[in-house]
Amino acid sequence: MLGLNALAQKTYSHIALINATAHIGNGNIIENSIIVINKNKLEMVSSVTGIRLNPSAYDTVIDLVGKHIYPGLINTNNILGLHDAEAVRATKDFAEVGNINPHIRSLIAYNTDNIIIPTVKTNGILYTQVTPREGLISGSSSVMALEGWNWEDAVLKADDGIHLNFPKAIKRKFTEEEGLSVAANKNYTTEINYLYKFFADAQAYCAMPTPAEKNIRFEAMRGVFNGTANLYLHAEKAKDILSAINFAKKYSIKKPVIVGGKESYKITSVLKKNNIPVMLNRVNDLPDNADDDVDIVYRTPYLLQKDSILFCLQLEGDMEAMQSRNLPFNAGVAVAYGLTKEQALTSISYSAAKILGIEKETGTLEEGKLASLIVSDGDILDMKTNNIILAYIAGKSVNLINKQTELYQKYKTKYGIK
Repeated sequence: MLGLNALAQKTYSHIALINATAHIGNGNIIENSIIVINKNKLEMVSSVTGIRLNPSAYDTVIDLVGKHIYPGLINTNNILGLHDAEAVRATKDFAEVGNINPHIRSLIAYNTDNIIIPTVKTNGILYTQVTPREGLISGSSSVMALEGWNWEDAVLKADDGIHLNFPKAIKRKFTEEEGLSVAANKNYTTEINYLYKFFADAQAYCAMPTPAEKNIRFEAMRGVFNGTANLYLHAEKAKDILSAINFAKKYSIKKPVIVGGKESYKITSVLKKNNIPVMLNRVNDLPDNADDDVDIVYRTPYLLQKDSILFCLQLEGDMEAMQSRNLPFNAGVAVAYGLTKEQALTSISYSAAKILGIEKETGTLEEGKLASLIVSDGDILDMKTNNIILAYIAGKSVNLINKQTELYQKYKTKYGIK
């Protein structure tokens, strides 16, 4: 057996990982596991107890006693790979001019050489849903691996859904001079009517067997109407979420998903009745209302779990690309407020995969799925013990070096750190 540093520099096609604690991602745990990677797939996921291992049957056998294996984490609803420098407008590839842009495809702007990506991989995130922003309809997202020469190499699922920023009935604004102000959205009716007209026209267009003229905006909506793509409805307040659900029902949308969902805990019965999942935004946040429980944002994942709502965690907002590295720690906060550790892991692996429609390929450690996994010294949900030492994306060993680790190695000896 080789040391971990040597293993990271070599490529193998048939690998046995033994004696680690395997967290499957669906709530199950296997102590003293054996996980076999054969090319790009998981060939075996089992307990090593009772198995007579033949080392010569594998390219290499890695003994991971005391370590933990997890499925690669999934970073949903994020601009990672679409934004290189905050201060340079030309590097912002996540927004287009215009209000209705369903034909805009985010995957072709995905930069595999983005300098932020390596810093995210080192915390266990192996896939990201690159998501457009702004306008009423921002465009289509795609699921990408955090490894590859270009976007064609990295794509796992192209055009998984269209993103609609549902109009807000009430708008909140914060300024240094006036502080927080809340007022009715003066453009609400105009925006709603605009959306209704566009969806009615798009639905009629997609119902035609051979349209007389090709409309690229309407063409981009076909997957939403025929059920091959999700419709991501970005909404936070309970009233806006209910309006978005009614909107989706009016046009018989087969796969609606609520994104944000800060007040989704208030309407879990409606979400459950309509079988609508939620991409819940960051739990490290403050309540919106003065009379909210101080810990309500932290507890929302537990409240959704308790009422059997399919949900995943995501990190939309300020510096979201860089903040992606904190995805496992957001899940860890949810553990402190009601979720079990395995439920929290599921919310950033298997549940995310199910919502994105990639659960047959990844999201759990199961035989036949892609060999996308991470090995940590300790609990990945705990920033004290999260230390990723090995990672594979579809069987390919992932380089876990980034600019920050390079600087650490450079300067640690300067001050005599052993």
